[in-house]
Amino acid sequence: MSNKPSRKTSPSAKVRAASASGRSSTVWWWVGLGVLVVVIAVVAVAVGRSSDSGSDAGGSASPSGGTVVPNGDLKYGTVTVSGTPLPKAGGAGADPAVGDTLPTITGETFDGSPITIGPDGKPQVVMVVAHWCPHCGREVPKLQKWLDENGMPTDVELVTLATANDNTAPKFPAGDWLRKEKWSVPTLLDDEQSTGGQALGVSGYPYFIVVDAEGKVVFRTSGELTTEQFELLLEAARTGVAPT
Repeated sequence: MSNKPSRKTSPSAKVRAASASGRSSTVWWWVGLGVLVVVIAVVAVAVGRSSDSGSDAGGSASPSGGTVVPNGDLKYGTVTVSGTPLPKAGGAGADPAVGDTLPTITGETFDGSPITIGPDGKPQVVMVVAHWCPHCGREVPKLQKWLDENGMPTDVELVTLATANDNTAPKFPAGDWLRKEKWSVPTLLDDEQSTGGQALGVSGYPYFIVVDAEGKVVFRTSGELTTEQFELLLEAARTGVAPT
């Protein structure tokens, strides 16, 4: 009989080896699953951020019959003003701007396309908003809902000035905020100095300027409006008579 040790693996050793191999496979299975979960989570976050940005809705058709403000990276516009700026509304008494001609503000919207606010032979309601203003944050979706339900007026032109743009304030830049709200009113982006807002004599937000077909200011007001009050502004633009 040979004195050399046997090279055969004992049954118990085989069991230990199989167990170790099983544990290794299990570990790698869990590692693979963990990597898969992480990848899925990253993709989900990316998709979520994309859908939350609202940017993919820019330029699309709106239920109002208009078009959602376009995509674009502009944070401030380039603005020029011609004509006489409107005075700021005082406290009590008549608005000194009533009867004045609306100045012409030439600028660009969020994708750099040209846009102008000014007399053009049609009655108008100019809406001035600021991205950080909580009142604007409530008014914009309210008016957009009204527009979606009633359609864009065909006899009164609506236009928006996004002013008081501040990169340290909430909801900056204004384009991202308005796209999230599916805002479908053509919007001019003011410059960093709020040149357009100053030319309109803006004294609060949101701000509304009613203009008749001759380009004359009929009425101005600031603050949140009900939809019924907004309808009165449209009628004032049509008739040239300030709401009472």
